[in-house]
Amino acid sequence: MEYGSIEREIHVEATPEVVYEVISKPEHLREWWPDEAELEPVPGATGVISFGDRTMPDAKVVSLTVTEADPPRRFAFRWVYDEGATVTSTNSLLVTFDLVPSGAGTLLRFTETGFRERGWEAAVLEEAYREHVTGWDHFLPRLVTYVARLVSTP
Repeated sequence: MEYGSIEREIHVEATPEVVYEVISKPEHLREWWPDEAELEPVPGATGVISFGDRTMPDAKVVSLTVTEADPPRRFAFRWVYDEGATVTSTNSLLVTFDLVPSGAGTLLRFTETGFRERGWEAAVLEEAYREHVTGWDHFLPRLVTYVARLVSTP
């Protein structure tokens, strides 16, 4: 199996402008992905997302750096790097959301790359890759459900 990238395409019943807001703004991110999100959706901005109660020791807090913000077409960030590190293509994973108008909705093309570039030993690479596949397979459908609720609310 190749552990180089994760790719998904999903159709979202909303305009690219709406989908862009949902993938880039903390108040929307919290509704489908992390429990908390603190970030400015502008290139070079750094922030954090967290899974679980941040006051508890088992909470997972992850730094991220926005690399591209091109509304309503593309939003990308790097994450999974050591705290305090200068983010590079060899010490982080790159998540990219490309948004393409499709009928009355949006085709969201998701990719996460950089697994091999991290230089992890095989077992660590395979475990990280599997965890991320499982995570995105859980969270991306939640994005679709959240957007459906969002656009149907008067």
